[in-house]
Amino acid sequence: MHIEIQTRGLELSEQLRDFIRRRLAFGLDRASRELGTVFLSLSDINGPRGGNDKLCRLRIPLPRMRDVVIEEIADDPHVAIARAVDRAARNLQRRRSRSREFGPLVMSAKEV
Repeated sequence: MHIEIQTRGLELSEQLRDFIRRRLAFGLDRASRELGTVFLSLSDINGPRGGNDKLCRLRIPLPRMRDVVIEEIADDPHVAIARAVDRAARNLQRRRSRSREFGPLVMSAKEV
């Protein structure tokens, strides 16, 4: 799993970068073999005004399925990241169980 991190209006410290890597590795561990690149975007919505304004947008492209896109807003970027990763993990688990239950979503060329 490769992680692409983008920030707008926030400084990406080495500590925050490490937190993102650890949180994604832990939260998406079960699906990490199936995932290619995970895109994480952090932005400060209100700028210097403060408030509940740190947006974490997590996008996980999936083969043969629609992308998982999660957005979380919180005061602290660590909280927004943690919530987004938790929601993404639940979403991936739900999709994996549905795909096993209903079979593959795309027909192969041999079946056509």
